[in-house]
Amino acid sequence: MDDSALRAATFLDKGGVGKTTATAHLGVALDRNGYDVLLLDLAGKQGDLAKHFGLWEEVQADDDRWPNITTVFQDEWETISEKLPTAVEDLIIPTGEGPDLIPAHESLDGLDATLGNIDDAAERYSRLDEFLTDYVASDYDVILLDLPGSTSNIAYNGLWAAGNVVAPVRPGPFEAGQAAQLRRDLETIREEQDVGIELVMVLLNEVDERTKAGKTYLEEFEEVYPEALAPVQIPSSQDVQNAQMNGGTLFALERPSQTAQRAIEAYETDAERLVERLGGGR
Repeated sequence: MDDSALRAATFLDKGGVGKTTATAHLGVALDRNGYDVLLLDLAGKQGDLAKHFGLWEEVQADDDRWPNITTVFQDEWETISEKLPTAVEDLIIPTGEGPDLIPAHESLDGLDATLGNIDDAAERYSRLDEFLTDYVASDYDVILLDLPGSTSNIAYNGLWAAGNVVAPVRPGPFEAGQAAQLRRDLETIREEQDVGIELVMVLLNEVDERTKAGKTYLEEFEEVYPEALAPVQIPSSQDVQNAQMNGGTLFALERPSQTAQRAIEAYETDAERLVERLGGGR
């Protein structure tokens, strides 16, 4: 690989589709395959990525943490980074499962309005891209961004910075509609904002291909997204919740169930295919 990280953002204009779970598991799968991975949580002050790795109490205990993720969007960031040599290092915490993490912060709540006050669209939406390019991209092979479940100035910054979208989807007509809308939204962004953003992977969560409904659902997505659909879909497993309660991913389980093992193998396959679609690979 060259000295610039491959980037992708998990995004769908809907909550509860498994964006954070996908980000965490794809990140760990890539790390286990030898990639240096950075995860970045823009999905809100809830800190779901930190919770996924059992780090939420640590993050909350340092709720006055500065600098934090919102700091990199500020006009003063360049000055801050010059005067504080550890500024970038202070943003990052290890997950304990391989990838590094820049966690969400409660100040994200006010960031969207702050960005909205910037009149020039290119300046408003390029701040995260500039931060990643100038300060962290050379230190990692892959950067995965977990975006809010709705379009916003924060989400647009994530899309501009990533340039590539992974869309986790759960079975159901509404989710299928959201995935179709996402493709239209990305086309609108490309045309109106003159920026390249591609849908590189549609990742189906909790699909049971053994059922008639599961087979039908998968066939529909294979027809609509023949190039973007992930090679292996993620089966439903109660172990996902069990692992989260223990502060880890499925990869951290000592004795994963059969469904958990299938999910692990699916994430490993999909993660490697994602890197290929991003133009990397070994």
